[in-house]
Amino acid sequence: MNTHVKALVVGGGAVGCGIALHLARAGWDTMLVERDELTAGSTWHAAGLLPLFNMGYATGHIHDYSVKLYAGLEAETGLNAGFTRCGNLRMAQTDARMDEYQLYSATAETIGVEHEFLTPAQIKERWPLVRTEDLKGALFHPTDGYINPADVTQAMAKGARMAGARIERRIQVNGYLWTGDEWIVTCERMVEKGGNLIPSGEVFEIHAEHVVTATGNHAQRTARLLGIKIPAIPVEHQYIVTEPDPALAAWRAAGNPEHPVLRDADAKWYVREERGGWILGPYERNAPARFLYDVPESFRADLFPLDLERIEEEYMSMIHRIPTSETVGLKDDFNGPICYTPDGNPLVGPAPGLRNMWLAEGFSFGITAAGGVGHYLAQMMTAGEAEIDMAALDPRRFGGWTTTEYAAKKNEECYEHVFVLHHPDEEREACRPLRTAPAYDRQIAAGAQMGQVNGWERPNYYAPSGFDDHAARSFRRGGWWQFAKAEAEAIRQTAGLIDASAFAKHRVTGPGATAFLDWFTTNKLPKVGRINLTYALTETGTTRTEYTIVRLAEDDYYLISAGAWTDYDSDNLRKLAEEKRVAFGQVIVQDITTQWGVYAIAGPNSRKILSEIVRDADPATVLGNKRFPWLTMRNIELGMCPVRAIRVAYTGELGWELHYPIEFGRYLWDLLLKAGEKHGLKLVGARAQNWLRQEKSYRAFGTELGRDATPLEAGLDRFVDLDKDFRGKQAMLDKGIRSKCVTLLIDGPDDADPWGREGLFLDGTRVGRLTSGGYSAAFGKQIGMGYVRPDLAQPGTKLKVRMQLQLWDAVVTEDSPYDPENKVIRIDG
Repeated sequence: MNTHVKALVVGGGAVGCGIALHLARAGWDTMLVERDELTAGSTWHAAGLLPLFNMGYATGHIHDYSVKLYAGLEAETGLNAGFTRCGNLRMAQTDARMDEYQLYSATAETIGVEHEFLTPAQIKERWPLVRTEDLKGALFHPTDGYINPADVTQAMAKGARMAGARIERRIQVNGYLWTGDEWIVTCERMVEKGGNLIPSGEVFEIHAEHVVTATGNHAQRTARLLGIKIPAIPVEHQYIVTEPDPALAAWRAAGNPEHPVLRDADAKWYVREERGGWILGPYERNAPARFLYDVPESFRADLFPLDLERIEEEYMSMIHRIPTSETVGLKDDFNGPICYTPDGNPLVGPAPGLRNMWLAEGFSFGITAAGGVGHYLAQMMTAGEAEIDMAALDPRRFGGWTTTEYAAKKNEECYEHVFVLHHPDEEREACRPLRTAPAYDRQIAAGAQMGQVNGWERPNYYAPSGFDDHAARSFRRGGWWQFAKAEAEAIRQTAGLIDASAFAKHRVTGPGATAFLDWFTTNKLPKVGRINLTYALTETGTTRTEYTIVRLAEDDYYLISAGAWTDYDSDNLRKLAEEKRVAFGQVIVQDITTQWGVYAIAGPNSRKILSEIVRDADPATVLGNKRFPWLTMRNIELGMCPVRAIRVAYTGELGWELHYPIEFGRYLWDLLLKAGEKHGLKLVGARAQNWLRQEKSYRAFGTELGRDATPLEAGLDRFVDLDKDFRGKQAMLDKGIRSKCVTLLIDGPDDADPWGREGLFLDGTRVGRLTSGGYSAAFGKQIGMGYVRPDLAQPGTKLKVRMQLQLWDAVVTEDSPYDPENKVIRIDG
């Protein structure tokens, strides 16, 4: 056996084989090792469904690629993967569910996934065995279907071998060691004895430049071997197979086609035909997490006992939906482990803290994702980035604060929520509150309706006592909309106070700090006491992170970035600082997020409010433009609280970010509220802030800014200094301008706003897509940001935006349609 390879894939399920296939296709010397047999994990008992439906842009692309790949595997490899393209019928019992499908349609349209809407009458006409009188309609994917999990895995494995990969079975990985140049992976050959796999004592090493783990249910063992956290823990999933249904047999005998995969989302199940009978797969309540720490050595292609009582409600609803199934007996049952993550998305990308170590873990829909993940992960590994932004799946989106109990409980919740309505304003309740800023209790008492970002509780909006946030959620303007509108108006008219403590905060110091950050970011570094907005790029020239940089001293910098991405940013900073130590000198990177809280105060009266409580030898001038100009930082005192104040406002109004030592949080909150009483200060949440920043065309990371567009395409030329060298510069220039970021004002429906995933059209042809959306209090209409063809980015260009399956008028505005000259934000006083 050749034990020196470019890439080693650990895990021989569908996901591992899909990765090996694409790495080998890319020309990398690839080996895959599997501790048992290929498909021995969750792959073997998977139902093999291929649902194209997904509300996420990246995951939607992944699923779409997989289905297209599987359709051609037999022609490529000679192996029949058992692909049945029968379609997928996703039914709706409520108007809200149809609203969900209409919003999904916007995402599907931008990806290019074929779909159509059916009325109950059309459903009944096509599939008379389905009861439809209580349905509102359905979404139909004609290219969807199912596949044999074992066969598609073997087909991808054969394709990988044909491309030059080697696949070795019965090899268990027992250790990983990074030498600085390669991974030394300690392996042991396994043998079967008495129905169990046991170590043979034959130990050897594999040397690999890159390693990918796709270990499925064994992710916790992998995490322990690597010394990291991987919040991927299996949850029980059961499905049952019925005896043949005579009515179904008669339907097929009459020459009718196979039923599509049926999904009654409101009843929380899927059903498909299986040898004349039906397979029912429920996503019920109270399915437990399993293997929190280890998979037992004796657990191979095994199952758990069936818990029929747990799925009784779903079983009865299947009988209701397909009445002929009532008299059909049960033929077989399966209850096996399927991995989940706290947000339901898999973990795909670099392992935190490790070089050349890649994770492909936590796949709840592994068969659907396997081909696409192999494709896009191979792009990340071989080309530096994928052609789509994969940040939503990045393993570092979960911080080191995640624990086993957190992952288990959130994964159980995620399983239960597979078919729960996924409102864009959805906030799930498990494991909350967990991370709280000092004024949390004060905010709750004031009516804060909390969201969660990176574990932090953060006010979304404030509502009267007794208001039910869950009932207020909607795909249109939810019950919270009126409160967010009032908060946005307060920022524009008087003043608002926002808790922004979840911001990621890093301190970068050391003799190499200045040279490193100059190379690391696109903009000129600020002078001491000043700030700038800047961007860190990927190797391929796209946007990796947005930073506000405050220069505290010559080689002392305070970096502020998006709160959802603390570990994502921290890991990147540390790895690159270490990589460039010889070139630039020592750089010390400290994650100080939990040491500093942040309140943002903004609005025409914000200076008056701060003047009430600022302590200074000359309080009349301390907050004026001469001593405290826009885009500067000053250390000030508010009452007895020391504050690192930054003259900047994400809302585009006169305002300051007040960064305070975290232990002063309650004191400063109370002080600000008392001072603001006579000046109309209103508490403001994240939703109003999101609307306000769009009025200023402020791009946000994770929407307008990502790893699939450059800062120049985002229209951020003024923050890119082309006179200096920086990471990704030439790749950014080589990409050119493929599309352009714009802000649009929209004359949309009376009861809905865009969510930031809708298609943009010109003369019936799609020419772009929204990345953000909402309501503009300043203009009294919907607003959105997104990307269009460069020739359509000029202000005044008239387009259409698809909302609720209709096209609505939209016009491209100038950048920063509210206060385009920044007169308000710079005002003196």
